[in-house]
Amino acid sequence: MAPKAAEKKPTTAGKGPAGKLPAEKKEAGKKTSAASGDKKKRSKSRKETYSSYIYKVLKQVHPDTGISYRAMSILNSFVNDIFERVATEASKLAAYNKKSTISSREIQTAVRLILPGELAKHAVSEGTKAVTKYSSSAK
Repeated sequence: MAPKAAEKKPTTAGKGPAGKLPAEKKEAGKKTSAASGDKKKRSKSRKETYSSYIYKVLKQVHPDTGISYRAMSILNSFVNDIFERVATEASKLAAYNKKSTISSREIQTAVRLILPGELAKHAVSEGTKAVTKYSSSAK
């Protein structure tokens, strides 16, 4: 189907960046919800990050230290990567034992398999402490 006359791109031979159109030309062919009579406000899709939690831990450890946006982004990627690895390994362990539910035991074993030496020991002890605290507060 050929584009409508209002939607045709102007021909510019080497003038300006490719793919850029003037503002009035971009909106000419598009219908927004506000233009069609709806007064619904479009909500932004929320990106879930660990930034606030990383910041809280940083302030507990070093109250006078800040963190840049780039460093926070790197730490967030790191946490997501470790989470993905542990979850995948725990899922494999559950499937191996013919279980459909990932329990704290599968998570603990996955952490021991993925994290090296002393880091795994600290992670397991912190995880055990968190599960114990949760169990006691849930009753």
